[in-house]
Amino acid sequence: MEVKIGVQHAPREIVLESGQTAEDVERAVADALGGKSQLLSLVDDHGRKVLVPADRLAYVEIGEQTVRKVGFGAL
Repeated sequence: MEVKIGVQHAPREIVLESGQTAEDVERAVADALGGKSQLLSLVDDHGRKVLVPADRLAYVEIGEQTVRKVGFGAL
């Protein structure tokens, strides 16, 4: 799923493809904003970890699960 993270005082947003579920991402964001964690920590499809300080989060946009299609069949 695609996750977009807006960071305060940064000109660009962070965009990553994550294998985590929408519920996992939402839980991580809620923990960061609720004070349980000082960092928002997400892992992308390539195993890279993205860390954003919770006090710098502007917004987090959680996209839908993407299903990869194989072949050239008609839609």
